[in-house]
Amino acid sequence: MLKVEMLSTGDEVLHGQIVDTNAAWLADYLFENGFPMTRRNTVGDNLEALAAILQERSQQADIVIVNGGLGPTSDDLSAEAAAKAAGVGLELHEEWLAHMEQFFSSRGRVMAPSNRKQAMIPAGSEMVDNPVGTACGFAMTLNRAVIFFTPGVPSEFRQMVQQQIVPRLRQRFPEVDPPVCLRLTTFGRSESDLAQSLDSLTLPPGVVMGYRSSMPIIELKLTGPAKAREAMEAVWPKVREVAGESLIFEGTEGLPAQLARRLQEKPLRLSLSEQFTAGLLALQLRSAGAPLLDSEVLTDRDETLQEAAQRAAALVQKAGSELTLVVGAMRDEQLNIVLCTPVGLHAVRLKFSANRHELRTRQEVCAMMALNMLRRWLNDAPVTSEHGWVQVVEAFSQ
Repeated sequence: MLKVEMLSTGDEVLHGQIVDTNAAWLADYLFENGFPMTRRNTVGDNLEALAAILQERSQQADIVIVNGGLGPTSDDLSAEAAAKAAGVGLELHEEWLAHMEQFFSSRGRVMAPSNRKQAMIPAGSEMVDNPVGTACGFAMTLNRAVIFFTPGVPSEFRQMVQQQIVPRLRQRFPEVDPPVCLRLTTFGRSESDLAQSLDSLTLPPGVVMGYRSSMPIIELKLTGPAKAREAMEAVWPKVREVAGESLIFEGTEGLPAQLARRLQEKPLRLSLSEQFTAGLLALQLRSAGAPLLDSEVLTDRDETLQEAAQRAAALVQKAGSELTLVVGAMRDEQLNIVLCTPVGLHAVRLKFSANRHELRTRQEVCAMMALNMLRRWLNDAPVTSEHGWVQVVEAFSQ
């Protein structure tokens, strides 16, 4: 198995001043492409420390992806550290310098002298194109490892990984096959409950069952080598059966995206009224391309379930949409959700267990419950269902 590592650089990453979203994205992307990450290190803006860890990891790893430190300022040290680790000097990449000058002039700007630093790469290294920025990526072989150096800006980093680095890895390691990963996402059951039901499942050789908990959902993943696909697909219906009513979608496309596609296929247009979720539903659905008409965010107000239902019916008339989804205020750990459809209205009042989570998490739980009501209606299933930590205290349809 290849040893694939990431080295994140920068004091702001080391000290937790920014969240390293690049690391999470890279781990997932490499896994999907058959190069699962085996280790990750983080080093601050220190030349000696960077050079030392490059030397150390290049003797242990097959692939190292270095992220950050390719900017024009004095604390951007990756190129200098790479040259120091390899025992070579830096040399000017004339082609990249010309590219940068054109980059700035096309925007009516003069390139600052400090940007020249971004065209300096270790002697003997290979330039790796950055199609959207000024930081010149590069690759070099050091000891047993091939090392890629990338900028920290997420949009630049991701394009370089997708367009430049993974294609090079496929060429260099043609024997690598992406693993098979079957996924489904559940809502309303605990990880321990699901695990207890799945522990007795007999899996094919080399196949593992994984769990990813990210409140308010639990993802189940069956992962194995490509040669095990047929055997995995034979087991998968049993995983679906265990998930049961808690299964809300399969694959990697999220629930908002799947709902957006279903609404477009029908076609049905949706209007929203939110209180406790504060526009979260609108953000998720609009980002996924759902056909939304009116979307309102109201201040919290006391209303009965019947009053919330009347407001939902009125919003359908006002917006001219076929569907309306209303999320009320959270009062005494109780909340109203109403779904108004062309063939009827469904209203439910929910009572949550004692507040154990921060506001954002609770809003995400409520948004998921509202989306799940819509999903169940689109799938011709009963609109309301129990959700483990949530109790239905009142419900009606009309």
